[in-house]
Amino acid sequence: MGTLVERAEALAIDVSCTDDDLSVVFSDGRTVAVPLAWFPRLARASAKQRAEWELIGGGVGIHWDAVDEDISVASLVQPENFMRLPDEVPQPATRAQHRGRKVKPVRPARRSTRGVSLKGEG
Repeated sequence: MGTLVERAEALAIDVSCTDDDLSVVFSDGRTVAVPLAWFPRLARASAKQRAEWELIGGGVGIHWDAVDEDISVASLVQPENFMRLPDEVPQPATRAQHRGRKVKPVRPARRSTRGVSLKGEG
């Protein structure tokens, strides 16, 4: 016998921006404020452009037509699951890491002085 579980997800109902923050009010009464720097297009937009938003999907997301930006409510509630936060520095993967192999550390090459005359030597 199966059990039906209904997931209650918050929906955006209101949005506002300052020069530093994006604030979203959810249908469950919560308000989330995140740094505007997380969204470079919004950060570069004028106050008028940031004020011209519309809800998409009944409130599952927010769209700014003038700057071509879409932000999901889920990404605001759990940003670590959706975006690289500013504190994180991406580390490029090597081919061996992609294939699941152990990667040996790379040693700096030794400089050879063979065949090179040093000052004071003939």
